[in-house]
Amino acid sequence: MTGTVNVIFAFSADHVVRLTGLSKGQLRYWDRTGFFAPTYAFENRRSPYSRIYSFRDVVGLRTISVLRNTYKISLQNLREVARELKRYMAEPWAGIVLYIVGREVHFREPATEKIRGVLSGQYVADIRLEEVANDMGIAASKLKERDTDQIGQIARNRYTQHNAWVIAGTRIPVKAIWRFHEAGYSTQAILKEYPILTERDVENAIEHERKLALSA
Repeated sequence: MTGTVNVIFAFSADHVVRLTGLSKGQLRYWDRTGFFAPTYAFENRRSPYSRIYSFRDVVGLRTISVLRNTYKISLQNLREVARELKRYMAEPWAGIVLYIVGREVHFREPATEKIRGVLSGQYVADIRLEEVANDMGIAASKLKERDTDQIGQIARNRYTQHNAWVIAGTRIPVKAIWRFHEAGYSTQAILKEYPILTERDVENAIEHERKLALSA
């Protein structure tokens, strides 16, 4: 053995009933009406083992069972879905990954790789979280951008820093710039602490505080 799993490849109706949860009556009716016929079907239905199901048959029937019993998709709807899906694959129930959106069966359309309703033809919105995150990152960065006419301006807003003087378009107090200046920081050193500012911002902030000190 090399790790290969042994799988039964031929199943009787009794096997299928136990594996899928469907009834023999359903299997016979679907076979007779052409909705789902077993892979190995002989003309004389009364002969022993005239109806043998393949493993793919069992997978497909289990899929149908889930659609019927869990998602309450009607048999009529499933017949229409089967007709449409057979345009893409001979054994759609076992060969195509299906999705349920709003009680409708969807699949990934081979030509576009988009998920769409089998019958409605409507595509499911594809929200790519990575793109959303990138867009939000760009938008968040733009929140930090300042208008040109704010550069070098000093402003006061009662809702910003308790009505303290700040660099226009920011929440940076002019006092903070002045303290760095008094501590011996050069303009370039202050800009390293506040990269969003310009030389004009720093110089005007220092001049503003110098005038306030002289007028006190």
